[in-house]
Amino acid sequence: MAKSIPRSSTIAALDVGTTKVACFIAQLGEGGELQIAGAGHHRSRGLRSGQVTNLDEAEASVRAAVEAAEQMSNIRIDKVFLNMSCGTPQSTRVDVEMTVSGHQIRDTDVRRVLDHGSARYDVNDRELIHCIPTGYSIDGGNGILDPRGMYGEKLGVNLHLVTAAIGPSRNLNTVIDRCDLDIEDRVVSPYASGLACLVDDEKELGVTVIDLGGGTTSIAVFLESQVVYVDTLPVGGNHVTGDIAKGLSTPVAKAERLKTVYGSVLQSPADARELLKVPLVGEDDEDSANEVPKSMLVQIVQARLEETFELVRSHLEASGVAKMAGRRIVLTGGASQLEGVRDLAELMLDKQVRLGRPKLIRGLPESLSGPAFSTALGLLRYGLREHVVKPDHAAMAAAKKKRSLGLVGQWLRENF
Repeated sequence: MAKSIPRSSTIAALDVGTTKVACFIAQLGEGGELQIAGAGHHRSRGLRSGQVTNLDEAEASVRAAVEAAEQMSNIRIDKVFLNMSCGTPQSTRVDVEMTVSGHQIRDTDVRRVLDHGSARYDVNDRELIHCIPTGYSIDGGNGILDPRGMYGEKLGVNLHLVTAAIGPSRNLNTVIDRCDLDIEDRVVSPYASGLACLVDDEKELGVTVIDLGGGTTSIAVFLESQVVYVDTLPVGGNHVTGDIAKGLSTPVAKAERLKTVYGSVLQSPADARELLKVPLVGEDDEDSANEVPKSMLVQIVQARLEETFELVRSHLEASGVAKMAGRRIVLTGGASQLEGVRDLAELMLDKQVRLGRPKLIRGLPESLSGPAFSTALGLLRYGLREHVVKPDHAAMAAAKKKRSLGLVGQWLRENF
């Protein structure tokens, strides 16, 4: 029997990834802080490179993770904050300016300029995931966070639009619907990971988050406390595993274990002397296993990670945000835990790099607090920061409406 708890005091996050599906259920304490009530995760099936490839298998994986979290928390959920890594999320920056005829700027004027800007994307094959105002201007004067109550002839806004391909997005929505869940809001994966791992100074001064997932590597650039660029690359930790399986002629499960236990991108003189037993594909007899030097495994892992960081660098340079983002990079995601990844990233990207672990939330098991769960925990923080109002507090609801435009998700909820 589920506890009788007001819906708005519970936040549920669902991270549907290529390697795993993770579900976290959190409640708000009296001070407004999060506390984990339940957590569940399950191996992903029916997904590849972030996209649904089999509806039935994907549904079963989601159901298993959600049911585990519900059982642990004794809370039945019906809405979730969902990550988006499918549909190749892309950023578009749009500048919009509209006449306000010199009168005091009202909510309706802000809504009108946001509506006009959000309409500027190709509705034929992509849909809008985020419409984030990164700054306003009045009569050409920039740097305004909240124009309401001010006077001017022209109101302008700088918008960051994030869109995704409609087909993959609808497939994911279908899986969630088949699990009898509604989507409270969707958040692109690197944005959520940034909310989980970054400190305020990093977001303000400029930082790039690189989330090394199982099927995708996703990027988010934060500046002045806003996310200003996102991108997704169709390579991840599973591709490293595949390279090992092919290069050493070993089953995928054995390749995954070799990567986890011995995987590294740092060459050492001892690697050539250290021999690893590698079972061969189709051979049941352990005596027929090959012995290969660890240096061969390291070379395979290193080559794929170098290619990944080269792709990251080229995408950042092509986007024009590489310099804007400063010299700070935070690596997170399951594949970031490979030995030597930080050093390789510093070498390839020529920036300061740190490994990002999610900020602690009360009640979170130690086993679920690593970089692999950054996106799921960031979804909880997104829900806390942008959407949750405690029930039966009309004054708090009114205060929320007056809050700064800097709360991006709040504007999405209020204005669209």
